[in-house]
Amino acid sequence: MKTTIKSIATALLMIVSLSSFAKVNANPLMGKSTADIMVAYAEAVVEGNSLLNKYLFTEDFTYENTANQQTFDKKKYMKLIESNKGLKFDCTTNYQILDQTGKSCVAKVTMDFETFQRVDIITLKFTEEGWKISEVVTTYP
Repeated sequence: MKTTIKSIATALLMIVSLSSFAKVNANPLMGKSTADIMVAYAEAVVEGNSLLNKYLFTEDFTYENTANQQTFDKKKYMKLIESNKGLKFDCTTNYQILDQTGKSCVAKVTMDFETFQRVDIITLKFTEEGWKISEVVTTYP
């Protein structure tokens, strides 16, 4: 009887110990659709919500602003978005999934301001961690 109780206690301790090593910061965007990723991106850019930024972009992410020819990698772009944390743009925003085939997707986010329009063309790819943004090209038509 003592052996059984010791075995059960040992098993429970092992389970508790192993569960403490479980990954605490799981990706909340894992398994989300491309539409969900576009909403998270729009919230990051337009509403200054940076909570999900580290999950949105691929490691080889690139950003290009065609108006001033600026380009950024993931680290620089995330820093740019982070600098706008809490800043809300006064614009109407909508997005469209232009094409989704297999593990790639092209989407468009349009931000209509009072005097101008910003359009982001976004390329997404499906990774082991779900859909992620690999490229953003911004233009002001």
